[in-house]
Amino acid sequence: MENPIHLLLVAVIQDQDLETATRALQGVGASLTYLASAGGFLGRRNATLLIGLPVEREEEALKALQTSCRQRIEYMTLPLEGSPMPMPAPVPVTVGGATVFALPVERFEQI
Repeated sequence: MENPIHLLLVAVIQDQDLETATRALQGVGASLTYLASAGGFLGRRNATLLIGLPVEREEEALKALQTSCRQRIEYMTLPLEGSPMPMPAPVPVTVGGATVFALPVERFEQI
């Protein structure tokens, strides 16, 4: 039997996009699991998806992630620079989307 998994995509997404992304990836026939993670600029909860698929499905999987993991504007409160009193000023920050790494798979076994 030939190895059906030739590519591993590692995608870090926002936790709130996890369910939508999982459904979209299953729709293109990807095998996946996820790990809860945290970090990034705002230290928010993320999910790290481990996505195994044949090389010819890479573009479909990337499109699925692109449509299911949207970017959002959030506002952070920072003190105004040079102000004698620390008055908060909301600053818009773009968060979300997906950070994806593609790795070749030399060997895949289900034991």
